[in-house]
Amino acid sequence: MHWYTGNTTYDTILTIAFGFAAFVLIGGLFGQSPYGRFATAKLGFNLNPKLGWWLMEIPATVVFAVFYLTGPHRFEGASPVLAAIWVLHYANRGWFFPLSIRQVPGKTTSFNVSVLGMGMFVTCVHGYLNGAMFSNDYLHRYSSAWLTDPRFLGGLVVYLCGFALLVSSESIVRNLRDKANPGATEYRIPFGGGYRFVSSPTYLGELIAWSGFALLTWSLPGVVILLITAGNLVPRAFATHKWYRDKFPDYPADRKALIPFVI
Repeated sequence: MHWYTGNTTYDTILTIAFGFAAFVLIGGLFGQSPYGRFATAKLGFNLNPKLGWWLMEIPATVVFAVFYLTGPHRFEGASPVLAAIWVLHYANRGWFFPLSIRQVPGKTTSFNVSVLGMGMFVTCVHGYLNGAMFSNDYLHRYSSAWLTDPRFLGGLVVYLCGFALLVSSESIVRNLRDKANPGATEYRIPFGGGYRFVSSPTYLGELIAWSGFALLTWSLPGVVILLITAGNLVPRAFATHKWYRDKFPDYPADRKALIPFVI
């Protein structure tokens, strides 16, 4: 199969990734991934959320590192900068975020093992496609000149805006739960930051960040992760919005689900 890079293995895995993205986009129309407030034990046992999130995200660090560091152009041109953006994202997503979760002591019911399995598949494929792409430069795009290309510069701005929204929104939610007594309150209404406008600014930040990533890399692996993220998070954002409205009678009436002032 030679349709994108000319590398049979790479192009085959990329095709599989697009197929999985289609599965997620269609599946998101029928239900939410069983973690957090939508967790269920119907699809198998559940895990400690700290452990579940860490195990799910760790392949994005490990697999990426393996394929990036074995590529011939790993220290050339734009490749180290692209790798640094990756490290920035997964230092937060794969390490800081899961280890900083303030969970109810002893709780093991909010991260289903089915989510772990699918999530690890995504992060393995995601890590391989980008690690191999950056360090092999199959498309002969990532020379030093790429760092001044409008697509890279514009995408970087979009990515950083999304990442900032994501991190700040996660901090707001994390601080709703008292660090000294994390079991005191299960759920509360978040306020401030992106929560002034939408119920799920973390999801919005993630979508903006991956949109920027797709632009700054100008590659199909970036499109794949954006599609998978959208298929998972867009329906979940609307379900979360409804969940908040049903649970809290005093929930802000002017707050939208995902896009400020729109929907």
